[in-house]
Amino acid sequence: MKLTAFSTFYFWLALFLAGFLGIADSFVGSQKNHTLIFTKESIIRNCSCLADIRDCDYSLANLLCNCRTVLPSTMEKTDYSNDLTIWFTDTSVLEMLLNFTMVWDLKLSFCGTTPLPTEYLTIWGLRKLRVKNKVKGQFPEQSVTIYSSSKNEKEDLLAVHNKDRQMFVYISFLDTSLFNGYSLLKSYSVENVSSITEHFHNLLYSNVFSTSDNRSYVVTFIY
Repeated sequence: MKLTAFSTFYFWLALFLAGFLGIADSFVGSQKNHTLIFTKESIIRNCSCLADIRDCDYSLANLLCNCRTVLPSTMEKTDYSNDLTIWFTDTSVLEMLLNFTMVWDLKLSFCGTTPLPTEYLTIWGLRKLRVKNKVKGQFPEQSVTIYSSSKNEKEDLLAVHNKDRQMFVYISFLDTSLFNGYSLLKSYSVENVSSITEHFHNLLYSNVFSTSDNRSYVVTFIY
């Protein structure tokens, strides 16, 4: 009788634990990971985080996120379908990570103290941008939405929309001096641009954009 009661107790305990672990796995699986990349003492850390980390808190990021060290020489261009956050102290890391990279939702946190010069980054498919800085400017945290998401996430990721057999390609040019926080974050877009070379011939790298009969650019300037 005691053996039966003992076995019954462990049967229900095992059943309870199985159910609890199933719920826990489901909860963890439902969490949306986002990517955090930061530089610290010339070392690049690429992290996957379940929650937002306080800006520029390197120790907390290493503690709560799954991080790995990446050598600059091994960095490859990657498309980011999830949220991407970058902590940086100079523009060199932004150029390496973002120039001609496809990013959907982007947060850039300036962790340095020296004001940044005016340089331009070219980003494909940018939908939403948040910027934050530690410089004592008037506007420490700002955001701008370039375009709203559609029901088809794959289309948003590719940043190419097919309308009346014409492809619309979203591209943004970002002025890095905006991180100094001395003015409101502003943006404006120019639609139906058939040739970036012809319309914006003074832009750096304008010659790399192809011209196609069925392709039209939506060009956004963020400053």
